[in-house]
Amino acid sequence: MASGTEASLSKWLMTSPPIEWALKNLRELLIGTLRQGPIPLHVAFEMDGNRRFAKNRHIEPIEGHNLGFEALARVLEICYKCGVKVVTVYAFSIENFNRPRSEVSGLMKMAKVKLEQLCQHGDILDRYGAGIRVLGERDLIPDDVLPFVDKAIDMTKHNKNAILNICFPYTSRAEMTAAIKATVEEFSNPPQSPVTPFSQARITEKIRSNQLKRSSSSSSLQESSTESTARSDVDDSVSSTTTLNQDSPRPRPKDKGKGKAKEAPLLNAETITAETINSHMYTGDCPPLDIFIRTSGVKRLSDFMLWQCHEDTHIFFLKCYWPEFDLWHFLPVLLEWQWRQKKQGSEDKLGKRVKAE
Repeated sequence: MASGTEASLSKWLMTSPPIEWALKNLRELLIGTLRQGPIPLHVAFEMDGNRRFAKNRHIEPIEGHNLGFEALARVLEICYKCGVKVVTVYAFSIENFNRPRSEVSGLMKMAKVKLEQLCQHGDILDRYGAGIRVLGERDLIPDDVLPFVDKAIDMTKHNKNAILNICFPYTSRAEMTAAIKATVEEFSNPPQSPVTPFSQARITEKIRSNQLKRSSSSSSLQESSTESTARSDVDDSVSSTTTLNQDSPRPRPKDKGKGKAKEAPLLNAETITAETINSHMYTGDCPPLDIFIRTSGVKRLSDFMLWQCHEDTHIFFLKCYWPEFDLWHFLPVLLEWQWRQKKQGSEDKLGKRVKAE
């Protein structure tokens, strides 16, 4: 009983106006302090633990997912305030379609509502100029959800300051498969040369021909009306090609007996590199992944951002459930990342100095 009273009292204190005001100002101070150091450009979140959080609180799983969305809103504001340019979140795995039908249906309904909320005028994405991108298997998105996805993308397409990548539905294996297919297609087809229906020389000659025609029109009016009418009939029947100067370049007829025109050579497959594959990944135009965070204490990537996690990506596995995630959990991660960056910078400088000596 005493513990319950203490919990209620603590909750009341934390939600009282003076405490809320103090916490808000403390948050702003901490974020301002963080901005003085290096800031990661790309952060990924594997938002895990919504169902377990709900189970521990004896609430419905869908309510846990709702609280998880509230956590996402908090985290996005922190990231964009700090100066992070790209946030990538794992919203729905392709494997999640194997969950109970009622839960999947509830998640899809929630997706429609939350996508609309994210795009509301004056909301987080609008305030920080962040555009939504939905990464994943579009064909697997239910028909009643797809219009909400397209609307969210369209409503935020003018936002160019930051990006929110929503992986939905997604797995890294599906992404890498799509990237490899795109690369194979690129290297299997000859480069397409730009097609121009008319050469610049022919256009120039046509303009000159029209100018000469207008300059001689005054002398034409002095001829008899019969001759003028006949000439007009003839001129109208002449094609634009025949009015060009005889020396102007013309399309060459196809050479008989020589078959098809020579095709452009295929790209050399030996030139395929990791960067070639990377350019076809969903995040190909995003900066490299700096920080990967997974909540709930599970220490595995679970088919998320497998390609993007390179040697310089700092991976953090946190014990808290995603609905609990806040600045107080994110702050130690950012501070440790900044410390590692400064340490790496010092080591690089020392290495260059030793090499110079």
